[in-house]
Amino acid sequence: MSASSTTRAPERTPMRDTRFDRRLAHILDCATEIFAEKGYEGASMRDLSRLSGISLAGLYYYFESKEKLLYFIQHHTFTTILERLREELAGESDAEQRVRIFIRNHIDYAVAKQKAMKVLSHEDDVLKGADGAELAAIKRDYYRICVGLVNDLARAEKLKTVGAETAGHGGINTRTAVMGLFGMMNWLYTWYNPQVDSDAEALAREIGDIFLDGLRGGATAPARTAANTNGRANGKGKK
Repeated sequence: MSASSTTRAPERTPMRDTRFDRRLAHILDCATEIFAEKGYEGASMRDLSRLSGISLAGLYYYFESKEKLLYFIQHHTFTTILERLREELAGESDAEQRVRIFIRNHIDYAVAKQKAMKVLSHEDDVLKGADGAELAAIKRDYYRICVGLVNDLARAEKLKTVGAETAGHGGINTRTAVMGLFGMMNWLYTWYNPQVDSDAEALAREIGDIFLDGLRGGATAPARTAANTNGRANGKGKK
């Protein structure tokens, strides 16, 4: 298989409404289901052929290997999320709303594509070499956007930020806050049930409230703690 065939699919992102792209989308949906069910190591191209109804030769026309297939699932997912995010951010200047846009955009995708999110989370470190480096760069870009949005909010609301060396002494550790947010959002596939849980819009609002309240509370918690300590020392609050 020539090198051009292994990059044909990524070069066509976003997918157009052609027979090629519809078939490609079908392959990706089936591959995502197989990887989510069996894991990358346990899945095979034959499994994908049986589920998709496409011959092995037909599959290899699109991807030369299972590794390239996993690469494109991750590449397509991350670029789709990023493109949608940038479009929505372009029309909003309010710092809080920009953070909420980030959360809503991520939650919308995570709820609609739970199996894709499972594959991304479980197979995060499988890809190596140039493909792995490219995906790592995209993920770093996504992380930096979130950090920037949180820092913009902190400046707009005059919230104190701190680094790792001063964490615990008052203020927001941006890295801790952002990684905590990703923790809330990326593991939705393990528990989210549309029959009992809120829809994506309401869920994004709830997670946004929790995250933003945590940021604002974290910036002032030491002052409250000090006040409570002083109050106890002065005999206040006793029954």
